[in-house]
Formats: sequence, structure tokens, C-alpha cells
Amino acid sequence: MSLSPETASALEHAGLDPGEVERVVRAALEEDLLWGPDVTSSATIPPGTVATADIVARAPGVVSGLPVVLAVLDISGSPAGSAEELLPDGSPVWPGDRVATLEAPLANLLGAERTLLNFLTHLSGIATCTARWVQAVSGTDCQVRDTRKTLPGLRCLEKYAVRCGGGVNHRMGLGDAALIKDNHVLAAGGVARAVAAVRAAHPGIPLEVECDTVAQVREALAAGAELILLDNMSLAEIRESLAAGTDHPGVRWEASGGLRLGTVSQVAETGVDYVAVGALTHSSPVLDLGLDLRDPSPPPGGCTS
Repeated sequence: MSLSPETASALEHAGLDPGEVERVVRAALEEDLLWGPDVTSSATIPPGTVATADIVARAPGVVSGLPVVLAVLDISGSPAGSAEELLPDGSPVWPGDRVATLEAPLANLLGAERTLLNFLTHLSGIATCTARWVQAVSGTDCQVRDTRKTLPGLRCLEKYAVRCGGGVNHRMGLGDAALIKDNHVLAAGGVARAVAAVRAAHPGIPLEVECDTVAQVREALAAGAELILLDNMSLAEIRESLAAGTDHPGVRWEASGGLRLGTVSQVAETGVDYVAVGALTHSSPVLDLGLDLRDPSPPPGGCTS
């Protein structure tokens, strides 16, 4: 099976590439069938049985991934047109809230259950964690950004979940923006040389320089860096760095490394534009969501006992 036009449209509306999502979902479904078909469902469910099920929150959080659920249903043979989205992605949920209602052939639905919940609970966990960080810096102009510390193959989905939680995305890969880190500085022979090399090779690309010291910040500013990442700096060092940039209007600032949810507000209050939080994607626990089956309908001509 392939994606329906409705599902493709829903994915595009969410800012997701339908082809990329289909690839990831297909791989996940096929993983469950490497050792053969669903022997349990085929043995216990009469052919033609249709069922309705609710996706229900078991814990408070923020939901993310419902367009991906539609893709799972499509590819597993359960048309996405039978899914009713009750709460759109980015919505807060509480225990007992119904997130969506699905109607599909029962065997297909149970075969896809774990895959769709794997995606939904993982992405909702990221959105939930992101929302907590966003709340922690509320009242400032600072935004919460992710990193490239993502699970292989799931970057686009995980960064989508960050957006659902109110965060913003850093670069998606190595080609849409330049980030000069310590090893690049070493290879180029200094911050200024690294900046000049990137500017010469890719003059129009966004460029960020990672700095570990205030001295490096001054060098990056002099070289014309437009975005400076302050890596593992103390509050005093961050303030000194921003003060050094007073004569460089338009430069944006990002703090990263050693950030904690309980103290990130102090970093945000220094005036940085972003805090980069790798934990959003590499350490967020899943949000507990379950699939609750209603009484299935017997197949045409069937009976119940």
C-alpha cells in the first residue's frame, strides 16, 4: 500500500516530506514482518472483522505525530480516511484524553498498533520535553533550538516534534548551514581563517561559529560571524561575550552545553537569542499513549456468542 492523497496532504501541511515519511514508516512496518506474518492476529481474528479504537493519553504532555499515524495506517492497509483526529499536533493532553479515533480491519489495526504507537509516543515525548524548556524561558526573547543529536533516520520527524512543542530547528544537516567548531578551527589555523574559508566557498550560506572563550568570541566578531555559539560558558562569560558584541549589531547569540531545565532561565535572561538543547531529541522519555479497542464488529454474515 502507499500513501493516500489525504495523508500526503496532511504530511505536507505539517511541513513533512511525504516520501521521507513513507520510507521511514515502511521500514518500521517491515521490521515487524521479517520473521513472518502476524501469527497471533491471523489465528484469533475472523476475516473481515472491523474495529474502532481510541488513542488515549495516559500521562500529561504534548501530542505530536498524528500525520505519521495516518501514514502507518495507509501503508499497513488500513485507510487513513478511517482516522478521526480529535486533538491536533501541538495540543496539550491529560490522562484520559482521546487523541484520535481509528476504524479499520482489526487484523490490520493490531498489526500496525505497535508501530504507530512507537512513532506517536516517541514524537510526543520530544514535544512534551520541548514544551517544558520553552516554558522555562518564557518571558524572555530566547528561543529553544534542537541539535543534530537525533536518532539515525528519524531526524525530520524528531525536529518536527520539536516544532510541535514550541521549539525551533537548528540546521537540518551539514549542507543547509555552516557551523565552525573547534576541529574546523584547528584544521583551518584559527577562527578568522575558518570563517574566511567558508565565506569564500559558500558565500550565501548561514554561518555560525562555536566559541569556547571570550577571546574566540572577539576573533569571531572581527571576522564577521553572524551567529555565535557560546559553548559551555558561565553566566559571567556569556555576559562578557554579549558585551563584546555591542559594536556588532545584528549578531545573534546561542548558548549551548551544560544547560539545565531549572536554571536555563538565567541563561535566557542574559539576552541570548537561542539555547541549544541536545536532550530534546537524544534523551526525551516517551509520552505514555495507548490504543484502546472498542468491541469489534463481526464480519458480514458472522455472529457473536
